[in-house]
Amino acid sequence: MPLTRPLISQSGQIAGQKPGLVDDLMASIKARSARVGIVGLGYVGLPLAESFAAGGYPVLGFDIDVAKVEKLRKGQSYIGHIKPARIAELVRSGRFDATSDFARFANVDAIVICVPTPLTVAREPDLSYIRGTAERSRDYLRPGQLIVLESTTYPGTTTQMLRPILEESGLVAGRDFFLAYSPEREDPGNQDFATRSIPKVVGAIDDTSADLAAALYQPVVGGIVRVSSAGVAEACKILENTYRAVNIALVNELKIVFDAMGIDVWEVIAAAKTKPFGFQVFYPGPGLGGHCIPIDPFYLTWAARQYGVHTRFIELAGEINTSMPAYVVSRIALALNDVAKPIRNSRILVLGVAYKKDVDDPRESPAFAILEMLAERGATVSYNDPHIPTLPSMRHHDIQLDSQSISEQFLASQDCVVIVTDHSAYDFDFITRHASLVVDTRNATKGVSSHARIWRA
Repeated sequence: MPLTRPLISQSGQIAGQKPGLVDDLMASIKARSARVGIVGLGYVGLPLAESFAAGGYPVLGFDIDVAKVEKLRKGQSYIGHIKPARIAELVRSGRFDATSDFARFANVDAIVICVPTPLTVAREPDLSYIRGTAERSRDYLRPGQLIVLESTTYPGTTTQMLRPILEESGLVAGRDFFLAYSPEREDPGNQDFATRSIPKVVGAIDDTSADLAAALYQPVVGGIVRVSSAGVAEACKILENTYRAVNIALVNELKIVFDAMGIDVWEVIAAAKTKPFGFQVFYPGPGLGGHCIPIDPFYLTWAARQYGVHTRFIELAGEINTSMPAYVVSRIALALNDVAKPIRNSRILVLGVAYKKDVDDPRESPAFAILEMLAERGATVSYNDPHIPTLPSMRHHDIQLDSQSISEQFLASQDCVVIVTDHSAYDFDFITRHASLVVDTRNATKGVSSHARIWRA
């Protein structure tokens, strides 16, 4: 069906808009009686659902994973920093429920979309989760609803993909329903900032949609940052994560350079960060992990190509960061060679498979690539992670292992121990006392008294 756009009169009234539609929705939002639907109950959606429910809104969570829904309805949690007792409390209060029945979209006043946006094998945007959610929403869309996309994506997704699908319902955005974009800023494991203390960027297709979205979030976040359009809000999220990706790539490349020079990059960074202006600290590592930083810059590079623009700097940063697991494996080979051992038939223990310290999130963790490369070279690999008892199934990795307990005997039996994630639970003094060879990608062994040979990677 041909797409239409609402006409706006000189008074600001949208042509064809039913009287009271905006006022009724705004009134229910301000009274916190508006029912909020959260689509995608993962590391972004579940904390957001908890924040909305804690803020007094009735919340209905949607997820295609029936097992997740059943756990939540029983008051259980599958995310480490969201405690089961908190879920149980919200369920008992009646402020939170979960479902896999998307027909219940019709029962909510606001739909907030927090679904994954991964990359394809060709490292191009995979918007299938957004598209699928939009198509389900379209089938149950009703006048007076607010739709907010939070999933990270390239500028233009809200207006060029989401809006046309929703308008296939026969309803018109800005007249019959309202549409906004507000990027998630969740940082799992961060003890200083959570959803309720982080400012929320809000952009929309029109002022009315922006007003409604800002009012919806206002009680549950650390302030509202209004921008002029959904595209600006989408670009904001891409900028935040691309900024980190390129700076991490810089220190990763400097690590390789300084290693070749015999200079400790960690000591260099410690000295540089004493400068009180003009320098922000970033740290090297074994590769990027998490859903945002390894992925988001490639959304921008793809979108730029649609406009005939090539993002050479961003793509180079991506190449450097994705090469780091191979660099770590090369350092492991050198460390083993130094004690007259090859990788083949060596027993190698990887410590930490979560993508960052003290979380249970393994998405895009470089540990998977490191384990697989070592196994392909003939090593007998194992891992330990206090937060991840079994390696989950991943889109691009199929290695299957269970976490091994760390003991004096087990550490002593390994030819090499590789620190990939420096969880607080690890006693690195104990580890270096009982391991014979340690490759440290996180500077976790700095200052420990060690009987092991320690290599930096």
